[in-house]
Amino acid sequence: MNGSKRAAGKLIIKVIKMSEDVVLKEINENGIATVTLNRPTVFNGYNEELLTSLATHLAEIEADASVRAVVIRGAGKHFSAGADVNWFKELAEASDADKKHAANLSTGAMRKLFELEIPTIALVQNACFGGGVGYIAACDIVIASEDARFAITEVRVGITPAPILPQVISAIGVRQARRYTLSAETFDVHEAKQIGLIHEICPVGGLDEALAPVIDAILRSAPQAVGDTKKLINDIANLPLDDELADRLASMSAGGRDTPEGIEGFSAFLEKRTPNWYKT
Repeated sequence: MNGSKRAAGKLIIKVIKMSEDVVLKEINENGIATVTLNRPTVFNGYNEELLTSLATHLAEIEADASVRAVVIRGAGKHFSAGADVNWFKELAEASDADKKHAANLSTGAMRKLFELEIPTIALVQNACFGGGVGYIAACDIVIASEDARFAITEVRVGITPAPILPQVISAIGVRQARRYTLSAETFDVHEAKQIGLIHEICPVGGLDEALAPVIDAILRSAPQAVGDTKKLINDIANLPLDDELADRLASMSAGGRDTPEGIEGFSAFLEKRTPNWYKT
């Protein structure tokens, strides 16, 4: 792979961009963006600064045609404990306008991550609570280490997890969402996988090794086709398969064969070679 080497089953990447913030952004030579929640002293709890920074970085990534996938991770011991308790204390005394602004920030950041037309992968270790579950529910692929534990805790402090409910319902369905948002109980990686919140479990300390083959698989896929497929899934997820939608899907399928990626993909398949979007 261009600009990378494999060692001991791990993908070693060379960072070519980086910004220091409460959210870190790195983009390697293969177009893999890593977004790191960087408030480890408060278990990567989010506040106005973090949510604003996250939304900004995601918008920059979306505008960068070189980005092929986005990895979301948390700095330090935990992935994310959700909202920063100190921020909640401040909001308790804030004006109604400020409270609504804060709610718009959290709802907007989760929506942006969910709708991003680039594959997103969350890497989870230890605590993933409250809004932390929202982050991973918004991602396309989730890998968690054996020590990860999860809870949607908002009702325990008298509020609803409204900003993350669309993502949670999309990830685990209405039935499981009812259980875990109403009980706020903590559950482990095995339960998280069973209900569909995560896709893969790896040993503690093994997140990067588990990530490498997933990244390689995405890089083997045509980038525009991947983006179009993700957008299409979001567009049609709750639509009935009527004649109009069936015709739309058939038209997209037929038209795709004449795109540059469609022509290159089929040519590479017939010629038994690697397509030009995968650099070895």
